[in-house]
Amino acid sequence: MSAKNFIQFAAMGTMLCLAPILPTAPAWAQTAPAAPAAASPTGWWVDGSGKAGILIAPCGADLCGKIEWLRNPLNPQGQKKTDVHNPNPALQGRLLCGLPILGNFTQTGPASWGGGWIYDPEGGKTYKSQMKLPGDGTLAVRGYIGIPLLGRSETWTRPATPLTPCA
Repeated sequence: MSAKNFIQFAAMGTMLCLAPILPTAPAWAQTAPAAPAAASPTGWWVDGSGKAGILIAPCGADLCGKIEWLRNPLNPQGQKKTDVHNPNPALQGRLLCGLPILGNFTQTGPASWGGGWIYDPEGGKTYKSQMKLPGDGTLAVRGYIGIPLLGRSETWTRPATPLTPCA
């Protein structure tokens, strides 16, 4: 549990304890409003490392995402970067630019999506995944094995300036 979540949890416990003696909760103990129903992760995001721009868009009834921008699109030999870490040798020649890295996400709440997968091109592995819009303009992306507890989270941000898609 993060410190922020613990403080919110503790504040909620205090409110419950004081509820019988206070007619209404004080302003400082009220929780923030829920994310608007129209919140959507579609559009451009920069990953936590700042190395890649991912464009999330509908694909059928689900949401998918592809790498559409790379800070450094060329490898040390001056060639376009490819999926060299993929364990399948037949896929190692795929260009990173345009590579699908998110798929099968369905909305599970007002600001959350689950049931999806995420591919890590730096490790060559695919994980189950979920995404949440915490309401601060970021996208919390979690990749995991089995259950969400066994995973890694990353915070993606909207780009400050428009990204030029790689070709």
